[in-house]
Amino acid sequence: MMIQLPQEKWTLGAALAARARLTPDAPYIRMVEGAAVSFAQMRDQTVQLARVLRRQDVKAGDRVVVMGANCLTLLRCWFALNLLGATDVTINTAYRGRTLEHAINTAGAGLILIEDKLLDVLAASEDAVPGLQRVLHFSASGAPSSAAVRFGRLTIAALDEADGEGDEPPSDEAKPRDLASIIFTSGTSGPAKGVMIPQAQAYLLSKEAAEGLQVTGDDIYYTFHPLFHMSPRYCVVYAALLAGAQVCLDRTFSAEQWLARIRQCGATVSLAHGPMLEMIFAQPERPDDADNPLRRFATSPFPKHIAERFERRFGVRGLEVWGMTEVNIPLWNRLDEPLRPGSCGKLLSDTYEFRIVDPETDMEVPAGTVGEFLVRPKLPWTMMQGYFGMPEATAEAWRNFWFHTGDSGYMDTDGYVYFVDRLRDRIRRRAENVSSYDIECVAAEFPQVRECAAVGVPSEYSSDDDVKLVVVPVAGATLSMEELLGFLAERLPHYMVPRYIQLIDALPRTPTNKVRKAALRDGSLGNVWDRHQAGIALRDLIQQRTDRKLAESGQA
Repeated sequence: MMIQLPQEKWTLGAALAARARLTPDAPYIRMVEGAAVSFAQMRDQTVQLARVLRRQDVKAGDRVVVMGANCLTLLRCWFALNLLGATDVTINTAYRGRTLEHAINTAGAGLILIEDKLLDVLAASEDAVPGLQRVLHFSASGAPSSAAVRFGRLTIAALDEADGEGDEPPSDEAKPRDLASIIFTSGTSGPAKGVMIPQAQAYLLSKEAAEGLQVTGDDIYYTFHPLFHMSPRYCVVYAALLAGAQVCLDRTFSAEQWLARIRQCGATVSLAHGPMLEMIFAQPERPDDADNPLRRFATSPFPKHIAERFERRFGVRGLEVWGMTEVNIPLWNRLDEPLRPGSCGKLLSDTYEFRIVDPETDMEVPAGTVGEFLVRPKLPWTMMQGYFGMPEATAEAWRNFWFHTGDSGYMDTDGYVYFVDRLRDRIRRRAENVSSYDIECVAAEFPQVRECAAVGVPSEYSSDDDVKLVVVPVAGATLSMEELLGFLAERLPHYMVPRYIQLIDALPRTPTNKVRKAALRDGSLGNVWDRHQAGIALRDLIQQRTDRKLAESGQA
């Protein structure tokens, strides 16, 4: 039975309390190979951790950074912080160096809850995050957490979820307008932006996701998507809470093991994205592929060149949708309608307004004409409240009282929308938005680089990019591709590290001196080096550089 709270109660704490009363003993969530935690147990564990965090002086309005692999502790941190009226800032586990420092400093957090395996990454940035004061670490495996890393200024301790026993339970005083979460999403020409998500936005997104997939208490979700993304948090974990469904949570994605995991979990519903589905479809076909419990999944996009064959092969229904962290998922296909390859569905008109406009004039275009997607909410506090600490970026995105998404497409005469492309200089790689700015900032620090520009080029998967870095070397310098690649791999999240590096004499520019990135996306300006063709694995490259540094320092 779906929870139906009045709008003034649209908070995570209220939803968790309501579900624990309604179906206390029903299984809620488990890791793939672990035991399930019931709704009542999740409520009790959340309250207990909230007591612990309150003893750490966490209070309503505080922002706390959370960083770790998919695990139940990570979920409890999110739930407990929201129960206290605090804001969880769960960040990408691949962040390091500049990207990590930017996220922590932008959030203005004094406390971080972090997986013990990531402490060395944090330690390397300790001096660059002056506002951070305290570190509480945990183990994603559930084993006792230990820290072998030394910090200078920061205080560090294990997160003891048994601490605070006997304290008064925290009261859930959060309101729908209160800031529940900040989720960082990469910009196009600048650093990642922190999307401010109120309690009511998180609730509405989760409710609409459960309704769009017709989830009930008999369903089991399977998800491997990392919990620093919007979709697994709200379209799976929170949606299951509202619907009374069960969640089977995995740590990583494997195309080879995907079908086995679906069967192992008994999963009936899931999420996907385009490149993931193409990787699964590329696996050797077996006669029993359709012999699995999965019945439907939501995806963005559903690659039209395989959509019909994918459904037939695996005996499953795929619903293509369109959305963003900032604006929820306003476009949905329906389960009771036939597949429309390439369409991301119709507008949920009860809760959103949607227009397709000329990006130069903001004037609406006719049906069938490609333009930019614009969205705004009909209900209060149900769309992002801006980019935290970035008022200029917020004003630019919300100009003329509409959120400008930077995505383009068209609507047919029946109201079905078709996504076409991204308008802005955004790189999309394996469901991660990549900022060219972040790559360029790090690459510019390499001694032999005079100037550079990063662009996205088509990968082997539809609606997906690989990263190409175009470099103008310092005059007279000899630039080693492998040395530059290793330098980047040590300082950037893995999904930002370029596959291609191209050396040219000068960057092409406009009369106003802006780099003409469209001219950099082909290979006609010079020779392009491909690390895949060179047989270089990033993990091996980083290990070789680490071993070399230890040998040079006499620590090997």
